[in-house]
Amino acid sequence: MTSALAATRMNVPWSRFLGRHMTLAIGAATLGLFLAVALAAPLISPYDPIYQDAAVRLAMPSLAHPFGTDNFGRDILSRVIWGTRIDLQIAVIGVVFPFLIGTFIGTVAGFFGGIVDTVFMRLVDIILAFPFLVLMLSIIAILGPGLSSFYIAMALVGWVSYARLIRAQMLVLKSSDYAVAAVSLGFSRARIMFRHLLPNAVAGSIVFSMSDAVLVLLNGAAISYLGLGVQPPVAEWGVMVAEGQSFITTAWWITLFPGLSIVVLAFGFSLLGDGLGEWLGVNE
Repeated sequence: MTSALAATRMNVPWSRFLGRHMTLAIGAATLGLFLAVALAAPLISPYDPIYQDAAVRLAMPSLAHPFGTDNFGRDILSRVIWGTRIDLQIAVIGVVFPFLIGTFIGTVAGFFGGIVDTVFMRLVDIILAFPFLVLMLSIIAILGPGLSSFYIAMALVGWVSYARLIRAQMLVLKSSDYAVAAVSLGFSRARIMFRHLLPNAVAGSIVFSMSDAVLVLLNGAAISYLGLGVQPPVAEWGVMVAEGQSFITTAWWITLFPGLSIVVLAFGFSLLGDGLGEWLGVNE
């Protein structure tokens, strides 16, 4: 009886949390599902994702191949499962480095102001003067195709949004009472910036990073579609869509399932971002 009552009490906060933050819960569950699939890919994948079987090329979805096969006889389900690893990696790494760079630059520019702020903000204006995708393609064309080039291009271009968000928060927070008190106590500038001000300024950027992950995922798929990202025969959803383009009228399943995977994963990130915004009280 006592254990049942304790269990009930423990479940009440979670039930209330889920009721108030259903969007956050659904988004987290969706990303958790994709993460589980990525981690368990070797165990749940029915076939080798790059194994070719000419005898079953362009086979329709069936019990043996639930998502069908492509023009090389490769199992689409296996390639979608293994592609989850690559596309999750693209979404996460493609956000982490711009987030870190932009947060640092925005913190320094907003805290010090003056010439430091002017220099960094003029650099932001220069980058924003060019179309985002065109600038990315130019950098990747110089560095050469591949995921490494994509990550470098994202780091060089994607940080500006985070820098502007953090800078705007720092301009307000550095005049707050607790910031003035920290200065009066003789705390170092680094301690004031990164220990006292940044934790209070970063919530908006964390929420924005979830929405940014959607754009990074779509950009990664687009880059791979153009042949500048992941290179065949590696299983990646954008590559799979590009490979199935020529068979869209005769073998629709080649593009349908990786395309749906991109949409659902992007939907999960979007829901997580909205849920975090509600939970943290951030108005995007």
